[in-house]
Amino acid sequence: MKLYFKQGACSKATHIVLNELGLEYSLDRVHPETGLTASGKDFKSINPNGYVPALELESGEVLTEGAAILQFLADQHMHAVLAPPVGSVERARSQSLLNFVSAELHQAFKPFFSQGELSEEERAAAVAHVGSRFDYLEGKLAAGDDFLHGEAFTISDAYAYVVLAWAGGVGVDTSPWPRIEAFLARIGERESVQQATAAEDAAA
Repeated sequence: MKLYFKQGACSKATHIVLNELGLEYSLDRVHPETGLTASGKDFKSINPNGYVPALELESGEVLTEGAAILQFLADQHMHAVLAPPVGSVERARSQSLLNFVSAELHQAFKPFFSQGELSEEERAAAVAHVGSRFDYLEGKLAAGDDFLHGEAFTISDAYAYVVLAWAGGVGVDTSPWPRIEAFLARIGERESVQQATAAEDAAA
């Protein structure tokens, strides 16, 4: 398999899950400035939408959309229990959380990355929007569990970790959410995360 990624982007969640599963894969970095991959391909020829992640399978098929890729990987390797069984209530809850991270938390950071320099008012509004999404996930961790679904690490944790970690890069103070801060520290210690970070840093 080959993972097309941008350093620190949401594609890192797929990178983490590939490591969690111990799968063999290669990496091809997409350069944000040129839209070309490190191997010299026009990334839009791989994903016409132009954004990561994209996962090329051994068959040559290419999967896009991070949440779908994460679910596919979990379903192909159910022995690793990175997602609840298909058809279960817990599976529906897992998908609900994964969709929340994709549609709400991820999108809340969009102003910081796509609008250039924010005015004071725009920045305050963006921080408040992100904060409301942090409030929800802080509540999910209120039971004292290590992970968003309880005692086991899942694909939702991988995705949430990557997006929550963007707060530091855009100057959002996370101290109002101590459970999220502890979650970030805990997930950041996982070998799969450290391997993904090291590999992406080396490819920069």
